[in-house]
Amino acid sequence: MITVKDKVVIITGAGQGIGKGFAESLASDGAKVVIAEINEEKGKQVANDIKSAGGDAVFVATDVTKYGAVQSMVSATISTFGKIDVLINNAAFYYNITRAPFVDLSEQEWDRMMAVNVKGTWNCCRAVAPQLIKQGSGKIINMASASAFKGNSNFLHYVASKGAVISMTRALARELAEMGGNGITVNAIAPGSTETGVREKLEDILQKLPGDKKNTGPMASRILKRPETVEDIVGTMLFLVSDASDFITGTIIAIDGGSSLH
Repeated sequence: MITVKDKVVIITGAGQGIGKGFAESLASDGAKVVIAEINEEKGKQVANDIKSAGGDAVFVATDVTKYGAVQSMVSATISTFGKIDVLINNAAFYYNITRAPFVDLSEQEWDRMMAVNVKGTWNCCRAVAPQLIKQGSGKIINMASASAFKGNSNFLHYVASKGAVISMTRALARELAEMGGNGITVNAIAPGSTETGVREKLEDILQKLPGDKKNTGPMASRILKRPETVEDIVGTMLFLVSDASDFITGTIIAIDGGSSLH
């Protein structure tokens, strides 16, 4: 049976979107969740809502681009719960990014993308690694993107950052197994375009575009012709958090309705 009861799970970027959905689902199934979020108002609200519903959650203000802040996140988790079972690297720079040909992207936005999505993932992994090695157990789940398989146009900085996350996942799986024995695994989830309620639906944006561009959206490329929701991703996340996935590592699981098969 798949269970996450009493698992201590850090979720970065858990104040909204997919991260928020993960936190709520884990807590409702008995996990102890750490809401690691840069937005204090949103992070506290998620933690308070979980506690009001009878779950176990704590908010820790975290900027994943700052290693000192990530170290504090790890220390607060151990101080509160005594261990770390799972790190979910969900924090990402995505909402409100520039959608344009790569020659029109600014250096500032490129650097921000890499700082959050790539450096942030690296920071969190290296901060939790000593505790996982000490325990001889633990899981890291990185959030990649199906766009890294498809090479979507006008998202080069985002696509590149998620491609880096996929490569890091595979390399970390090898290194952490060597450092910490067979008890540490590293995997990644690669969602497609997911409706989270945080931004305008991508399908709605595409309907405003002229001509054939309307037919290039996520619904057009999916085998399963319906929108993707956070609930579509939660089941895989719960499986990877649970002991049922203990012999899976270095794997990238695409959850995109089959769009990356095209």
